[in-house]
Amino acid sequence: MGKKTREHRREKREDFVSKRTHQKRKSNLLASGILGIIVVIVGFSIYTFIDMDTSGPGVPEGAGKLGDEHEHASLLVRIFGDQFDFSTSTYQIKNSWIHFEESDGTTIHRHSSGVTLEYLFDSLSLTVGKVSIDGILKDCFAFPESDGRKFCTNEDYSLKFYINHQAVSEIKDYVIEDGDRILISYGNEVEEQINEQLMELDAQTIND
Repeated sequence: MGKKTREHRREKREDFVSKRTHQKRKSNLLASGILGIIVVIVGFSIYTFIDMDTSGPGVPEGAGKLGDEHEHASLLVRIFGDQFDFSTSTYQIKNSWIHFEESDGTTIHRHSSGVTLEYLFDSLSLTVGKVSIDGILKDCFAFPESDGRKFCTNEDYSLKFYINHQAVSEIKDYVIEDGDRILISYGNEVEEQINEQLMELDAQTIND
């Protein structure tokens, strides 16, 4: 009886080990299959992101392939002396080509060649540049029609643009370069006040 019992126990152990090994092999194969599917999906997503058709819907005019460049610039907008806040969710990552991200409202990220500041502002539902007011084109910092606010150059106040301390007439067609610093200022500031804003802009950190 003792010998038969031992053999029976050995057979049960071997059967148990065999079943466990089979289950473990099956689990490993299932995990490998799932991992393979994930790798394929991620790879396809990356390929689609980088190799996106540069003439498809929503693609900026004149842009290169998404991901062919990654440049950063610092932006400061002051309206009547108050800083405009781009760090809120309203202005974060509204397109993949050029945007603000990670709740940073001062660093512009450009992810493709040829993408202008006009495309950035359009994606944020802002107009920065020429706006027709009673049939007359004026430089404005304008919010959507539903908001109605427009800060336009007039007899008392002016909209001013500076790129790397140089005054420019407009910025909508400008393509930022790495390390650029851009000031948009609306009000009746004198030169000393503009210089203070430029110094503030210089002190802003440009994040990668």
